[in-house]
Amino acid sequence: MIITGLFSDSFAVSRLIAFCAISENGDLDYCTKILNNTQNPTVFSWNVAIRGFSDSKNALESVVLYKKMLLSNGSKPDNYTFPFLFKVCAKLLLIRMGFEVLGHVMKLGLDQDLFVCNAVIHMLVSCGELGAAEKMFEESCARDLVSWNSLINGYVRSGRAVEALGTYRKMEMGGVRPDVVTMIGVVSSCAQLENLRLGRDIHQYIVENGLTLTIPLVNSLIDMYVKCGDLKAARELFDCLKNKTIVSWTTMVVGYAKYGFLDTARKMFEEMPEKDVVPWNAIIGGYIQAKRYKQALTLFYEMQEKNIKPDEITMLSCLSACSQLGALNVGIWVHHYIEKYQLSLNEAVGTALVDMYAKCGNITKALQVFQELPKKNSLTWTALIGGLALHGNAHAAISHFAEMLASGLMPDEITFLEVLSACCHSGLVEEGRKFFSEMIIKYNISPKLKHYSCMVDLLGRAGLLQEAEELINSMPTKADAVVWGALFFACRMHQDVERGKRVGSKLLELEPQDSGNYVLLANMYRDAKLWEEARKVRKMMVEKGVVKTPGCSSIEVNGIVNEFIVRDNLHPLSEQIYGCLIQLTRHLEVDESQSGLDVLPEYPFFVSEFGYLRNLCFCINVLPYCGLILLDHLLAPDILELSWGACSIMSGDFYHEGVGKAIKGLGALIDVMLMRCLGGYYEWRYAWMSNGGVDG
Repeated sequence: MIITGLFSDSFAVSRLIAFCAISENGDLDYCTKILNNTQNPTVFSWNVAIRGFSDSKNALESVVLYKKMLLSNGSKPDNYTFPFLFKVCAKLLLIRMGFEVLGHVMKLGLDQDLFVCNAVIHMLVSCGELGAAEKMFEESCARDLVSWNSLINGYVRSGRAVEALGTYRKMEMGGVRPDVVTMIGVVSSCAQLENLRLGRDIHQYIVENGLTLTIPLVNSLIDMYVKCGDLKAARELFDCLKNKTIVSWTTMVVGYAKYGFLDTARKMFEEMPEKDVVPWNAIIGGYIQAKRYKQALTLFYEMQEKNIKPDEITMLSCLSACSQLGALNVGIWVHHYIEKYQLSLNEAVGTALVDMYAKCGNITKALQVFQELPKKNSLTWTALIGGLALHGNAHAAISHFAEMLASGLMPDEITFLEVLSACCHSGLVEEGRKFFSEMIIKYNISPKLKHYSCMVDLLGRAGLLQEAEELINSMPTKADAVVWGALFFACRMHQDVERGKRVGSKLLELEPQDSGNYVLLANMYRDAKLWEEARKVRKMMVEKGVVKTPGCSSIEVNGIVNEFIVRDNLHPLSEQIYGCLIQLTRHLEVDESQSGLDVLPEYPFFVSEFGYLRNLCFCINVLPYCGLILLDHLLAPDILELSWGACSIMSGDFYHEGVGKAIKGLGALIDVMLMRCLGGYYEWRYAWMSNGGVDG
């Protein structure tokens, strides 16, 4: 073209630019070079170049070309220029640039052009400027189906389903016939509102008017039925869909998991031809919702084996499962994963980490995570306050509550529940009364049953049984079994048999099939030596066919959660477990002074492996001799593991003596963290472990 002189021919140059910009074999970089070396490019040349870049990965170059066009001589943008520019602004969420271009449109008087107007509405809706989009829509004389669809789907994306349906009705009244895109927006609105009746009417309208049931439309209908709880209708549509997409499968899996049909959800999950993180999250979340935490973590392990990268929702679900199971090792792994892959440590994830560490027993780490969080919301503060309350650090919990208020965050009903729990655990009656009153008067929060239960427990433990009962009688709603149970516990604690008899009868009336209530009432009579009354309660339990629910416990060892039920023999090492327990029981029957502490020679590693070290500290006051038995047959590293928790529960002298005897003269200079016995705070010390105990 240069040799023949055609490069000076504006028509030929514009066709070359068009070829480079929008053809399959084009080259956008070459297009830019031609444009830069062309004198006075035509509007057509500018437009095709802007169009070409608007569909490319380098869409921002369209805006650059537009600004060059404005600075050039002789070429002005027209009604074909602006739709591509607004498309780029919508794609990249360039709202400021969008308004700037809109100003040019208004200046050139192109705001009533149908294509320009539709592009403006789409841009405003995509950038979340629904108010401006509404104004543009109302003031425009040029409207078509695209205009209505843009506004309807804009409302849907913003969660404003009522406005979306209102716009659809106006569209019908205006005589505009909807298409598939319209119906997707309308069906999605029904899903958001969970309006099954309207959703069915819309589905019927689609069928009766012969609209094409495209895959996106069918997926929207499936989603609507799932969210409205009609899984049968959703499944019928799913089964009729020939070309199922990952969205189709995921919607059904999420639906079955949400409504508790976990076996069906898992079956469909396994049948999925391809899976992304969403269905994995749905099943894991379903297990957690059903309190099947161990299975949730098992599925998480499978997810790692399949190399599916977890997202924030996965992390939150796993941390929740760890919190409920006390699976600290798994929780630590999740925390390390978040740090390793630099996942966003936002308020939600941070709160889950604080909650997990607190509930898994490491309140120090919970405090550390809390302090390192860049942002904290009221839920984060509440998680920490609850963790401190759980660990008996009432004053620290109340102090952090004061800091939360000073930071300007408002407490909610859960925050007050945790604060009241802190007061309850430490017997802070006056503080509890104060916070309960402030919750109602100062913060206008109506107490729920759990708040009343906490206050009744607080007053009852302090011996204020009459005040606790009066509080129950003053409740605006009927007290449940939890509230009455708190008072009954206090009656038994303070040996108020008459009141306990009355409260116990109330409990049996509320929960006639709860075996625990019968057992507690019978035990209260037994403690008071009212043998006949205790016998009557036991007899009543038998006559009503009430069976005591077997107890269940779990412990996490090396990232694996082991579960045990009373009289359970399903564990692969149940024979060794029972053997160990029998040995312990027999040894405890022997007088302490006659014992050489030489039992359990074949079980020391078994005891360590299944976590008795971690749990021993909680029973040490009840069975201190049992503690010495186990200590006697453990290696020094195992003893050190136990030292992290035991000192907070048991007598320091007793524990140190046990450690000294257990290592049988073995000296070891170690850096060990000892908790000041019965003191509630940590202290680092270098300790010399010798036959006489722990010195240093």
